[in-house]
Amino acid sequence: MRDSISSGMRTEAPSAAPAAPAAPAAPAAPAARASEQDGRHPRPQLIRDAWRDLGGTWTFEFDDDDRGRAEHWERRGGLSGAIQVPYPAESPASGVGDTGFHPVVWYARTLTRDELPEGERILVHFGAVDYRSEVWVDGRLAGRHEGGQTPFTFDITDLIEGDEATITVRAEDDPFDVSQPRGKQDWRERPHSIWYHRTTGIWQPVWLEGVPAHHVTQLHWSADVHRGIVTADLRFARRLPEGSRVRLALEHGEESLAVLEAAVSGTRAELIVPFARQQNGQAYEELLWSPARPTLIDATITVTVGDAATSAETEDVVQSYLGLRSIAVEVGQYLLNDRPVYLRSVLNQGYWPQSHSAAPDADGLRREAELILSLGFNATRLHQKYEDPRFLYWADRLGLLVWAEAPAAYAFDADAVERTISEWIAILDRDRSHPSIVTWVPLNESWGVQHLAHDPRMVAYAKALVHTTKTLDPTRPVVSNDGWEHVESDILSIHDYDADADAIRERYRSRDEILASSHTFPGRRLVVDDAQRLDVPIMLTEFGGVSYVEHQTEDAWGYSTATTPDQFADRLDALFDAVRAGGGLAGFCYTQLADTGQETNGLVFEDRRPKIPAERIRQAVTGVAPTA
Repeated sequence: MRDSISSGMRTEAPSAAPAAPAAPAAPAAPAARASEQDGRHPRPQLIRDAWRDLGGTWTFEFDDDDRGRAEHWERRGGLSGAIQVPYPAESPASGVGDTGFHPVVWYARTLTRDELPEGERILVHFGAVDYRSEVWVDGRLAGRHEGGQTPFTFDITDLIEGDEATITVRAEDDPFDVSQPRGKQDWRERPHSIWYHRTTGIWQPVWLEGVPAHHVTQLHWSADVHRGIVTADLRFARRLPEGSRVRLALEHGEESLAVLEAAVSGTRAELIVPFARQQNGQAYEELLWSPARPTLIDATITVTVGDAATSAETEDVVQSYLGLRSIAVEVGQYLLNDRPVYLRSVLNQGYWPQSHSAAPDADGLRREAELILSLGFNATRLHQKYEDPRFLYWADRLGLLVWAEAPAAYAFDADAVERTISEWIAILDRDRSHPSIVTWVPLNESWGVQHLAHDPRMVAYAKALVHTTKTLDPTRPVVSNDGWEHVESDILSIHDYDADADAIRERYRSRDEILASSHTFPGRRLVVDDAQRLDVPIMLTEFGGVSYVEHQTEDAWGYSTATTPDQFADRLDALFDAVRAGGGLAGFCYTQLADTGQETNGLVFEDRRPKIPAERIRQAVTGVAPTA
C-alpha cells in the first residue's frame, strides 16, 4: 500500500502502475484573490480554479448487519435510499434524520465525464467522514482512511473508465467505542446532559479537483514579524525533477510586496521571503493582522515543471493568503503583536438544529463569525470539534481570534492515545497557517485522562500532546488541559460555573489569591505538575451557562436558570461585571454562544436569534453602553 497524498489518520490508497503520459495541462490562475473569496472553497488557503463541489443528492443505505462488503455493495452503482451530502444522516438536513444506532452506512454517486474538472489528474477530497471509511470508484478501491474529523484525498484518475464513474463510500462509526475521539457525541441513543446526537459518515464537503501530475499538496505559512520575513513550506505530490521552478508573489491590494523565484526539486521546498517594506520600524505595523485590522496578504504560487524529453512545461498555479502577526505569553499577559490583549471569548459548539455538526451552508459559517463579533466578543473557543476550514477563513478575514480544541476520547488506552495524537497532528497540518488561530487546546477538563492528578501515565500523555504541538508549531501558546489540572501549560485556564457574581468577583480579584487556592471548580487542582510555570496568564475559560428559554421544557438545562428576559439580562450584567473586575484574569470565555439541544444556556436560541437585544448582550460583554 502507499500513503494517500494528504493528511489524516491511517490513510491508504492501493498501489497503482505508473500512469500513461498525459497531455500537459496548464490550469489558468484563479481569478479572485484568495483573501476576497466568497467562502465556498473547502480549502481556502490552497485554491485552484479546477474544482467541483459534490454536495447534493447521493444514494444511501444503512448497513446495520454489516453485510455490504460481503455482498459487494461497492459494485452496485447505486443504493436504495437517498441523502443530502454533506449532512450527517442523524440530521434533518440530510433528508434521513434517523438518530438511532447505525454503525455502518454507505453512499454512492455516479458522475459523468462532463462533471469532472480539467486536469492531468483527478483528485477526490473528503473534508471529514466519521469515523472509518473506504472509497471505491466503479468497484475498485481508491483508499481507506481512519479519523472522524480529519481530511483525506485520493487520486482516482486511473480508476475512471468510460463516460460514467460511480464513487462509493462505506463509513463505519461504532457508537460505543469511547476510544475514538468523539467530542460531544453521545454514546447513548438519546442525548443526555451536555452530550449531543452522534455524527455518522460524511459531514464536511466532498469535492473533486483537477491538478497537474506535479502539484502542490500542502502549503504552510509562518511569519517572523520582528525580522520582516515570511516562510512558505511547500509539499508536492511527486518528486520534482531537477530544473523545476517555483515563483511566489505576495500582494496587498494592488501593491506588490515581494516576488521570489527559485529552482526546486524533490518533494518539499522551503522559501524564505524578506519583506523590504517591513524594514521601516515606524511603518511595519501597517501590515500586521489583528482583530482591529485583519489585514490579509494574497499569495500566488506557480510551480513550473519541465519535461526533458519533450521540452514541454506544465504549471501548477494556486492562490493562497496569509496574515502577519505574533502571539506570545509573558509575565501574566497574553500578547498579540507585542501588545497585551484581553480575551473576550465565547464557547462555540458548532452545532445547528437542522444540520447538527455540519454547517448549514457556506454562508452560515460567515454568519456565525459575524454573530460572535456583533455580540461584543473578540474571540471564540471551538469546543470539542475540528471546525470546517471555511469558518477559519471568515475568522481570518473578519478578525476573530480562535482557540482550536481537540475532540476528546473518553477512555485512556493505547487506541485512544494513538487516535487522538494522529488526528491532532493532521489538524495541526491542516490549520496552522490561519492567523486567526492563536491558541491550541489538545485536552479539555481531563476528558480521556480522568485521573490526571494521580496517574503519571496521563501526565506524560498530556505533556506529550503539548510537546508534539510545539514541535510542529512553536509559534502559538498551548493550553495543556483547559479548565484544571495543568501540566506545562502556557495559560492557566479555569472553569467555574458559580452563579453568585459576588463570589466570582472575590475569587478572581488578584493573581496571588487565585494561585493561593489549591483547587478550582469543581474541587479539581489547578496544577498537577511541578514543571508548570505560574507566571503565565490566568483566564476564566468557562463560566456563566445561564439557561433561559421562551417556553420551559422538561429537559432544558443550564448551570443556573433565568425565567424572564430581564432576569437573563441582569444575570449577564452581574457575571460579566464580576469577571471583568477580576484583576487576576487576562481574559474570559463565556458558556455559550447558542442553545444546543437540551443545553439551553446560550446567548442566542438554536436558530441564532438573540435571547435579548444583541446590543444589550454586547453591553454586558464589553461593559460599554451603546452611544445614542
